[in-house]
Parts: sequence; C-alpha cells; structure tokens
Amino acid sequence: MELNYNVLKNCALFRRMDDREIESLMQCLGIQVKSFKTDEYIFFSGDQVNHVGIVLSGMVEVMKENLAGNKHIVAILGASDMFAEGIVCTARRISPVTVRVKEEGKVLFIPYERIIKSCGNSCTFHVGLIQNMMVVLGEKNVNLNRKLELLTLKGMREKISSFLLNEANEKSSNMFQIMLNRTEMADYLNVSRTSMCRELTRMKEEGLIDFYGNSFKLMNKEELAHFLE
Repeated sequence: MELNYNVLKNCALFRRMDDREIESLMQCLGIQVKSFKTDEYIFFSGDQVNHVGIVLSGMVEVMKENLAGNKHIVAILGASDMFAEGIVCTARRISPVTVRVKEEGKVLFIPYERIIKSCGNSCTFHVGLIQNMMVVLGEKNVNLNRKLELLTLKGMREKISSFLLNEANEKSSNMFQIMLNRTEMADYLNVSRTSMCRELTRMKEEGLIDFYGNSFKLMNKEELAHFLE
C-alpha cells in the first residue's frame, strides 16, 4: 500500500517520527485506507466506532444534529487531521456526531486496540505512538473547552473575535486562511449567516480586520481581545 508519509508525519499521532518509524508502525497497526466521494458519510451519530480516522486527502466535516434536524458544524478537517480519537476511548464507543466527506478523498483507519496495545513484534516505536495518543486526547479536551467557551459568548462581535484570534494563534500569524465558508462559519459559531456577514463588514470598516473570501488579516488584535474582557 502506497502512503504519503509527509501527510502522516504532519498528523499528531505520528509526531516526531520519521518515514522509517512510520513505515514500521504501518505494518503492525492493521490499517485500512478507504476512498470516499463528496457527501458520502463515514459514520452517523449513534453508530459504534472502533477505528481512529486520519484524513489523507480531501476534507471531512464533523457535525452535530439536534432532534429537529438542524445541523451544527463541530469541525472541518483536512489532510493529516484525526477524528474519532475521543469516541474510541469511551466505554461504549457510541458516536455523538456524524462525520461526512465534504470533499472527496481518502481516509486511513486504525483499530483502536492496535494503537494502545504493543504489537507482537515488540515494535520499539509503539511507546511513542501511545504517548502521542495521550497528547492528542489532551489537546482534544482543550479544543472542546475552547469550543464551549465560544458558544457561551453572547454577542456576535465577541464570537467572531474569539474565533479569529484562536485561528491566528493556531497559525502563528495575523494573516491566515480558514477552511470554512461563510455558511459553515455561521454554523460553527451557532449564529445567523446574514447577521455574521453584516458584523464582519462592520469590523472591516472599523479597521479591526480585513478579509477576502476565506483569507483574513487581523489589523488590531488588541482591540479584538478587548471585546472578550
């Protein structure tokens, strides 16, 4: 099976591993690679999930739906991103979210037991894999807390400021691109798309931010941070 090791090296699960180490692990993890078309579902809310997924190409959308059928975007994932790592660590492994392919591509699946248990070959790299998995779960918890904080903010400007500041911090730059279009961004922030776009325009006119399409530039980070006080 031919794999792009550059994509895997950028995945948090294989942090600080080289091609040789990853290749060795691929032989003992029982991996599967599957191709998906746009709008195809990987699994649904309520399904039992036993594999961790890594996006090799394309884009994947993680979403939560309420009883009325309204969709709320939890995350948009691209190449090297992981999903289901928090689900497989639970007792029942029942997914609270639905995962759909946003842009056709390939996904690598690893059985959870193969990650947490050393293989029969006594692979020396497996300890590093388990340590990386623990870090991934810790970071997942931090991101969920950040999402919760975002949703508890009441004002539109506060939500937008928090979102853009977090994106800038993650990219380590005041200029960055986001993976969400305007509708998806509104879903992620749990706000009206029309109201959000109106507020973005106001913030641009006030010199707080600049944007074109999915590209953003923070012009006044101090003022944006002030809205969160």
